[in-house]
Amino acid sequence: MAQIEEIGERDGAAGGQERSVAAFGLEVRQLRKARRMTLAELAAASGVSVSHLSAIERGAVNASLDKVNRLADALAVPVAWFFTRRPGEGPLERAHVVRSQNRRNLNLLYGETSDESGYTDWLLSSTIGGEFYFGVSEYAPRSETREEDIVIRDGEQHCLVLEGEIELVLRNEVIVLRAGDSYSIPGDIPHKTSNHGEAPARMIWVNSPVIIPKDCALENNALARSERTG
Repeated sequence: MAQIEEIGERDGAAGGQERSVAAFGLEVRQLRKARRMTLAELAAASGVSVSHLSAIERGAVNASLDKVNRLADALAVPVAWFFTRRPGEGPLERAHVVRSQNRRNLNLLYGETSDESGYTDWLLSSTIGGEFYFGVSEYAPRSETREEDIVIRDGEQHCLVLEGEIELVLRNEVIVLRAGDSYSIPGDIPHKTSNHGEAPARMIWVNSPVIIPKDCALENNALARSERTG
């Protein structure tokens, strides 16, 4: 509850408190759906009853600090994911506009750092609750994605290289993309991207539908913990 109350105080009064409670519930619902979890599955994983979880998602009740932490653990994200600052003059700006300094780091949902993944994904969409979401990938020079990071997913992906060079692997084909080049693929084609060049690279992308699996984050978090302790 402390995190929610702090946001309410920054917004200025009871109205801000109500907005923050509703915003937290919406974030939980959107991430649960992106994780492809039902209410019952999240309730079982978090120990929060289905009825109370439903009320939290609707913004009907305030979540205690213990429940916030349990939901974050069950969804495999840091608590901070739910409380991203979205300032603005009016409610529509706060809901739909993302300033560059307020972009959210999607690597938090993947459970891996940019060094581990070979890139940093920033969310450009104001929400992950729609039919698609879009973002920008930033690759450091000579950054290599892991061999096991070949991706197969439902839906489709569209990408445009903004700067630098991106090496795109589609099944067994290796393709070099430069600024201005783009591609569109069904997600079931095995694919990965890397930057083998000496300069940074950036690529904007759109994925549909919104699928950010929980099991990948759990595996990456477990791997990171074992590497730190091993």
